[in-house]
Amino acid sequence: MNDIRVAAIVGSLREGSYTRLACEDALDAAGDFDGVETDLIDLREFDLPVFDADESDGGDAEMLRERVVAADSVVLATPVYHASFSSALKNALDYCGFDEFENTTVGLLCVAGGSFPTTTLDQLRSVCRALNAWVVPHQVAIPRVRTVFEDGELVDDVRERVDTLGRRMVEYANIEPDPRTIEAQQNVGAED
Repeated sequence: MNDIRVAAIVGSLREGSYTRLACEDALDAAGDFDGVETDLIDLREFDLPVFDADESDGGDAEMLRERVVAADSVVLATPVYHASFSSALKNALDYCGFDEFENTTVGLLCVAGGSFPTTTLDQLRSVCRALNAWVVPHQVAIPRVRTVFEDGELVDDVRERVDTLGRRMVEYANIEPDPRTIEAQQNVGAED
């Protein structure tokens, strides 16, 4: 497990983001392995105008793509907004495509102020499948997020799930993907 790079894209722009705290925890768990480098891709630090296909290299788009391409595995993390993922994460994903995600191991994490946020994870999984990414089965949903942090630290049972996601990002970083499905072969934009 040497020379593995694990990134986490924080899809929250809030100053005191629980999503960011959970990403930091997942990356800490990934970084416990020897030879693993981690990268917190905090979208607050990027200038990413609303995606316009005619201006796909706007702002810091190239820097975002470079950091995603450099990763062997990527955690996509988001707060839940209206039973979906954040516009900040959607916008960042719009700047990326097959070159950044095809055959990349992806982990999913979402936090919600309210009840169990499974719809958000399903939507992210669909986006990843459209990009021919390989999504690990273990995903993390954190409902009622304000109740699971004490002094900025995750409580034990939630921490265990987040840490497991970080470990899976390392363990499956270089998995050989399955043969391409018929859907993937017919996915416009994907390379053969």
